Amino acid sequence: MSRDEASVVHTKRMEVEVEDCGSVYLLDREDYGAGAGLDDSPTHSIGLIKVEGSGLACLNIAAQCGVVDFTVAIADQDPGAHLDGYEDIVEISFESPSGELLLAGWHMDWDDEKAHSLPPLPAGPGTYRLRYHTQGDMESWSIDGYYLQIWPAPQHDPAVLKTTSQFLQYLLNPKAWKSQ
Repeated sequence: MSRDEASVVHTKRMEVEVEDCGSVYLLDREDYGAGAGLDDSPTHSIGLIKVEGSGLACLNIAAQCGVVDFTVAIADQDPGAHLDGYEDIVEISFESPSGELLLAGWHMDWDDEKAHSLPPLPAGPGTYRLRYHTQGDMESWSIDGYYLQIWPAPQHDPAVLKTTSQFLQYLLNPKAWKSQ
């Protein structure tokens, strides 16, 4: 499909419940390689997202716990970043072994009812790009929403498309920050 053709995008809005740890997980339905031996190198982390293995990515959120608004858009090609509506935008490559994903907040015990099924990935199993947008004030823990875009794309280096929060700047380079 060429860039001139209309993209097909499936969007799902949901409330994700997080018990603790300020994390939401993107999980492959069939196989996610938790603890698959990935390190904290820049190829596996881009501040707000850490790919923790094949089929597993951790998305940092501002709230330690509670219910957060999440929107996920799954597209057949790059849908374009929403630069004007969000404070921080990062992207990273992600491998899906099955082509089917779940989104779930961190919980002490797994609960199928709290995991959100996402629309099937357009190219089935394979490599995808994740673009994660945050909107609100990460410093005061007041976030208006999270937006995750997913589309098929070859493996590529992580990228920061926009950063305005001190929180993301810290996550990208913690050694540059001194304790107050």
